Amino acid sequence: MTALYPVVVDINGVFRGKRLPASATEKVFKGNLKLPASTLHVDIFGRDAIDSGLVLETGDRDGTVKPTERGPLPLTWVEDDVAFLPCQMYTHEGPLSPIDSRGQLQAVVGACAEAGLTPVCATELEFYLFDPQLAEMQPPLVPGTSQRMVNAGLYSIDLLEALKGFTDDLYQACEAWDVPADAAISECGQGQFEVNLLHCADPVKAADDAALFKFIVRGVARKHGLGATFMAKPYGEDAGSGFHLHASMLDAEGGNVFDDGSEWGGDTLRAAVAGLLSSMAESTLLFAPHLNSFRRLRDGTHAPTMAAWGHDNRTAAVRIPASPGVARRFEHRVAGADANPYLVLTAVLAAALEGIKAKAQPPAPFTGSSYEQDLPRLPTSWTDALLVFQNSDFVERTFGAAFRRAFVAAKKQEIDTFAEAVSAFEIAAYRGEV
Repeated sequence: MTALYPVVVDINGVFRGKRLPASATEKVFKGNLKLPASTLHVDIFGRDAIDSGLVLETGDRDGTVKPTERGPLPLTWVEDDVAFLPCQMYTHEGPLSPIDSRGQLQAVVGACAEAGLTPVCATELEFYLFDPQLAEMQPPLVPGTSQRMVNAGLYSIDLLEALKGFTDDLYQACEAWDVPADAAISECGQGQFEVNLLHCADPVKAADDAALFKFIVRGVARKHGLGATFMAKPYGEDAGSGFHLHASMLDAEGGNVFDDGSEWGGDTLRAAVAGLLSSMAESTLLFAPHLNSFRRLRDGTHAPTMAAWGHDNRTAAVRIPASPGVARRFEHRVAGADANPYLVLTAVLAAALEGIKAKAQPPAPFTGSSYEQDLPRLPTSWTDALLVFQNSDFVERTFGAAFRRAFVAAKKQEIDTFAEAVSAFEIAAYRGEV
């Protein structure tokens, strides 16, 4: 190994860190590496979230970066003999930073353990490949042809076969990083694909897997002259990219507490669903953290817009898939592929646990299309989601006041920045050119 990249995950799910010579490896593993603690709560542009109360007010002091159990990991898709080292941020005083996304999830998993429950999680991630050589985003060429991936390729085996070089390297990298990549499919968007990750009885590893998978996809795509994006909606007229989470709960004996022998699960599953629905609007900013996220959450698009649940219904925010009892679970369908996996799992598992503890009861499951029914609507805009999040008791209970303030500060900065940007389309529209 010639170099090492120790990295932490910021609140947007972006890996940030530095490149070190291999000779510094021992220093990192001894916990002697420092980064500004504010690295965790920069906005999507990489700028300090000034109103977080954790930058100038603290003197922008350092935190200590310590490796997780997941590394070092070889960057198999680059020629350099370098390694990627996932880490977490600790405060100057010693404990984990309250802004550390992975630490937030670890706390909720601990709360589940105290209740005698072990969450089992599996994730599904959608993404788009694009041509990085063009100024405007367009689908790439089908390898070996002059044809772009402009047609809906839903479940196309021909397209997967044409991309065999990319997918082979993707699976090889996932295996090297212990990321359990399973089925890959061609989705209905132009150049859109989905890869399922296998279920895991360790939610922190499941979130690690999702975050690392996104990094792997982008890196392997570059090797093959492609771009890859996990934007929620890169093309306004095409399908959005989701981050669907399947979850069940095991008791101390390893039994699935959602399975009571009935067709759709029993009281404990319904209590979890009730918890999910009750906090869904308050958590929407975590599931849809960006301006572009809300282009996906629109009626009639297979993305949920209502806080509602149903049996084997893909228009539901919470779907109960048809499955054998041992696999009884819920599928949470709100989050986009652009969301931070650690924060998504934290919000979902915390809400489910609260519902279970309270023995809550949800409304009756709906049937048909959720878009055509009078159901509680999720926030419809970025600013609405931020307002609900900012005033949420559930968010403060789950994530703490410091995290909520930092996340809100970063999102407000981003909202202000986008508000000042005037697009070419907007100019053309008001000049009467469209």
